[in-house]
Amino acid sequence: MAAAVVVVVVAAAGLGALTGVRAVPKEEQHSVNLIEKNYVYGDTKHEVNVYVKVFTNSPFLVCMDLARSQEEVIDPKYLWIGPDGKNLEGRMYVNLTETGKLMVMGFKEFMSGAYTCTLSHKIIETTTQEEREMFEAYKFMVYVNPFAPGWEEVCHQVPYDCEDATNMKVQEARDRIGEFFNKQTYALKHEFETVPVIHYVDNSFSVTHIDSCRPGFGKNDITHKNCASCCGKYEIH
Repeated sequence: MAAAVVVVVVAAAGLGALTGVRAVPKEEQHSVNLIEKNYVYGDTKHEVNVYVKVFTNSPFLVCMDLARSQEEVIDPKYLWIGPDGKNLEGRMYVNLTETGKLMVMGFKEFMSGAYTCTLSHKIIETTTQEEREMFEAYKFMVYVNPFAPGWEEVCHQVPYDCEDATNMKVQEARDRIGEFFNKQTYALKHEFETVPVIHYVDNSFSVTHIDSCRPGFGKNDITHKNCASCCGKYEIH
């Protein structure tokens, strides 16, 4: 007699999410893994997404990939271009370091968009010992997250706790699904002489929290201390 394990997925929209919970594409998840010490490293293969709370400072955007940052770079030069297509050097709202790191300060909605950096550096040919200049381009898509400091106070004005309400709904869904399978199992054992070929397997029901926050936001205790676990997806097996 064959048996089937029933898998049900329930999504819960956390308070930190912009448009609810969604699966994070592999390439975006890769960019999340490069967040370290408030740095977000670039990638020459694809753009890197970063989400920033309004009125806060962005993480440092590094004009290198992680591997390049571990190497010795000869005579590096950096050129940062903002969403308006203009050079960011000298802008009042950016912190641009000599090592090519960019921080957008006091982030506002109009600052959203593509931030691109061109890294030029020299390499020495092994055979000829000649210097050759190399160019690498990195693109960061920086988006605004509207949950500014103070949104918690506004949320607390409602007669219930927002985050608790969200968690309670997920738990309620979990309990109801569990109750359904328990009643089904009881009915099959006591009201039917023959158990169907496809049926629920006892003790195969469990709940696992899967982190699926947007890249660059809600993912890192250092980068975003206020919302390290503000969104996610609950997968019920």
